[in-house]
Parts: sequence; C-alpha cells; structure tokens
Amino acid sequence: MALILVIGNKNYSSWSLRAWIAMKVAGLAFEERLYSLDAADFHERVREVSPTGKVPAVADGEVRIWESLAILEYLAEKFPGGGFWPAKPAARAHARAIAAEMHAGFAPLRSHFPMNVRRPVRRRDPTPEAEADIRRIDAIWSDCRRRFGGKGPFLFGAFGAADAMYAPVVSRFHTYAIEVSPAARGYMEAVISLPAWAEWRQAALQEPWVLPHDEVD
Repeated sequence: MALILVIGNKNYSSWSLRAWIAMKVAGLAFEERLYSLDAADFHERVREVSPTGKVPAVADGEVRIWESLAILEYLAEKFPGGGFWPAKPAARAHARAIAAEMHAGFAPLRSHFPMNVRRPVRRRDPTPEAEADIRRIDAIWSDCRRRFGGKGPFLFGAFGAADAMYAPVVSRFHTYAIEVSPAARGYMEAVISLPAWAEWRQAALQEPWVLPHDEVD
C-alpha cells in the first residue's frame, strides 16, 4: 500500500512543501491528496489522516503521522536508504538541531514573508525582527556548507531532511529578493535547481485559489 501524503495549496503551504519535497527527492512513491487551505471542509477532510486537522500528514496503512519533522523522522526510519539524515553522528546531530530550530522558530520571518510561489520576485524590506531571522538562517546555511557540505551542494552534501525543512525559506528568500551571502545564495540556487522544486512550482502556478492574507501586496 502506497503512502498517502495530505497537503495544502502548493502556492502557500510552506509546511506541506517540507514533507512533499523530501519524499520526492528520496524517490518515494506516494498518493498526494491536496486540499485548499480555505476550503469549507478542509479540516474535516484532513482529519481523516491528521487529528489536528492541519497539514502535512502522512498515512501509512494504519499509521498516522502529522507535523513535518515527525514525518521526516518516520520516513528516515522506514526508508533508511533514503538519505534523510547524514551518516556521521556529529553531522546528523547538527542536522537535527537546525531542523528543530526551523520547526520551532523564526516567527517574524514567517509572518512578514508568507510563502507565495506565484508572487513576482520583488524586494520587500524586512522588519528588524525578520532581519534578525534572515541573518541567523544565513549563518546556519553558511556554517553547514563550510563544515558539512562535502562533495554536494546542499547543507550536508546530499539533499536531506534539513534541506526539506528549510525549503520554504528558500522560496521566501527568492520571492521577496532577500539579500544573503554568496554561500547562502549558492545553496538557494542548488535547491531551486531540483526537478522536484520545478514540479512543485509548476503546480503552484496553475492553482486557482487566492488566499488574501498571504498576498502581502
């Protein structure tokens, strides 16, 4: 039985992108169920898999997993060859730390720069709080590339769970023309060059839904 992944709008749902791109890059087979975040029956339909009524959520037979980081951990255990976490303990611990930091933090950035794939690339000045988040994320990316990048272009060389957690930030930085260091810019270009990224973006551009609260212009 194939995995089922429940997600929201590809244009807006940053949390959904994390699980989706991780599964795509890992080459996992799954059934995608997409519901618009503003649908009247959104929570009712999502609760078929997620008790919180939020996305993303994964169904694997009788198993139900919600919350993006928990989904990535479950997939890493179920598919040990998927490359979700680095092989070396020190790198793996660091990857988990920065993934958890992303999961729990950066609220000013999220609020001021909502994910909007369709929005034309155009500068939006950050608030002081969002600017602090930008600088911290730039430091995380640059440090990971320097210490763990190895032979690949991603945070720990090959694309993995930590990259999936930061994928929506890559989208935000691109959309709002955020200035970052050369190391961070190179990392963003690697993520944006993924075939899975292009697939997600193309689908987002074709969606009919418009959520006004995520249209900052």
